[in-house]
Amino acid sequence: MKKIIKKLSLTIVFIVLLAITTFLIYALNYYKADETAKTILTNENVIKEKNLITLYPETDSNTGIIFYPGAKVEYISYLPLLNKLTEQGYICFLPKMPLNFAFFNYDVANDIIANNPNIENWYIGGHSLGGAMSSYYASKNLDKIDGVILLGAYVYGDIPLDETIVLYGSEDLILNKEKLKNTDNEIEIKGGNHSMFGNYGHQKNDGKGTITREEQQEITVNFINEFITKNLKS
Repeated sequence: MKKIIKKLSLTIVFIVLLAITTFLIYALNYYKADETAKTILTNENVIKEKNLITLYPETDSNTGIIFYPGAKVEYISYLPLLNKLTEQGYICFLPKMPLNFAFFNYDVANDIIANNPNIENWYIGGHSLGGAMSSYYASKNLDKIDGVILLGAYVYGDIPLDETIVLYGSEDLILNKEKLKNTDNEIEIKGGNHSMFGNYGHQKNDGKGTITREEQQEITVNFINEFITKNLKS
């Protein structure tokens, strides 16, 4: 009996180790940021810490945006998009997620908010899985968040839909569009796809966009700015 238990225990340990190894191999094969994104790291308005990048606008701001990166995407890939948002006057926070998966640290926003008491208005969002996890965080912290910004992602958790904006590309073949809520704040970007919200190349199985990456990000920033401006006035 002892031999059977020992053999069973070794089998379980082996299966667990195999599962962990398989996941690590999968996770470590991630999408890398392009040179455009890397260049922004040298900008004077960009402060890089161990696991957080903060982008500051030229003028003082009391509105912050916390952005969760997509799964298996190097987090600095979103610097071009966020840099455009700082040009609209927002302080942007980009946390690095463990193994590039936001669900491993979805509540990192707690530390960011606590460490920046000067910011009065907080928005949280993200791309793909990062968007879903930011939505989930917001659903658990409605008292801290003024609005949610989802890119190529659907709402996950119970959050006010009138305080949420969803942007996705018409050529996006990654997003499960059947899970969209069909609200007025869901905006389809004509010619856009899933990958071009960030600067990490073309994602496997995604559709081919008919606009440029720069155009998709400019459209995205304009809609986000309009959403926040309207939300702050209401």
